[in-house]
Amino acid sequence: MRKLIWLVALFANLGWASEASQKPAGHQRQHLHEVFVDGERLQLDSNRLDRFVKGLSDCQIAVISVLGMVCDFCARGIEKSFKRDPEVMGLDVDLSNGKILIAFPSHVHIDFEQIKARILVNGQNATSMHIIELERAEDE
Repeated sequence: MRKLIWLVALFANLGWASEASQKPAGHQRQHLHEVFVDGERLQLDSNRLDRFVKGLSDCQIAVISVLGMVCDFCARGIEKSFKRDPEVMGLDVDLSNGKILIAFPSHVHIDFEQIKARILVNGQNATSMHIIELERAEDE
């Protein structure tokens, strides 16, 4: 009886593995890039930055370069980990350029090591950070 159960389990697993390998490409997670995008080597999209900072003032923007974002799943994982942070005023993940923009209040200390750790949990590597200071808007 034990041998029969073992054989049934073995064949069930083989059938599942065979079925999974025969699925069309559309059923697999699609990657945007053939190789890892290195945000360190790519420029920040200035139009995207302009849209991101619209309406923000008296804050600082951490511009993070990331190595390893290859698909939308990568970007959404990073978004989830930062959107839960009450100190994050805004967030934009630019998959095509390997950049993450994170807006923090001006009084918050931005710790690159903590940011790197959050990104690493999602399977990517943060390689550098640059801070942009936004002044308080004059009409406030």
